Amino acid sequence: MGWLFMRDMGGYATPRSYLDNQFTYQRETHRLTVLASVMVGSTYYAACERLADDAERIVFGIVCLTKTSTGARDGCTFGYKDMDETVGPNESECPAAILDELTETDSEYALAWRARCRANLLAKKLDRAKPTPKPGQTIIFDEPIRFSDCSDRSRFEVVANPKGKTPLFRDPESRAICRIPAFRKRAYRIVHAAIVVRDAASG
Repeated sequence: MGWLFMRDMGGYATPRSYLDNQFTYQRETHRLTVLASVMVGSTYYAACERLADDAERIVFGIVCLTKTSTGARDGCTFGYKDMDETVGPNESECPAAILDELTETDSEYALAWRARCRANLLAKKLDRAKPTPKPGQTIIFDEPIRFSDCSDRSRFEVVANPKGKTPLFRDPESRAICRIPAFRKRAYRIVHAAIVVRDAASG
């Protein structure tokens, strides 16, 4: 489905409350109810229950991209693009509280989406458990990093970044300082300089 834009949200204070209402309704053939929902950034995730006289109860996932604007020329201040899990949404940051509500499905796209969401949740959990590298420490990545000169490096000294919180890294051989984008997504361990010296001497 494409984007739907409107001048206001019909009195609802937030995109979440508006979308909860949109996906909760009664029809002659079935009833739809949002059991749980959440906004992750500008993306809406919901567990939606469908009850019908001629079918068993199902709870499926809904994903909505949302946009808000106060200066649109056409006066539209809110828009959304909705999809359900069976189309395999690219957005896969759905919280566990929503995923746990969903009933079994045989849709390959839905199963793949749920698996991606679970994998992302696990990755975030592992990321939070990683030690934070501090200036003066040495960080060793499990997988070497390939640089533009075709050299591979896995061990760096952690250097303070005067312009931000994200640390910089110094190659102990060339002494060159570099940035490693999204370094926390990589597997690594932290060691102290003294340990590195002993390791190098024993090798």
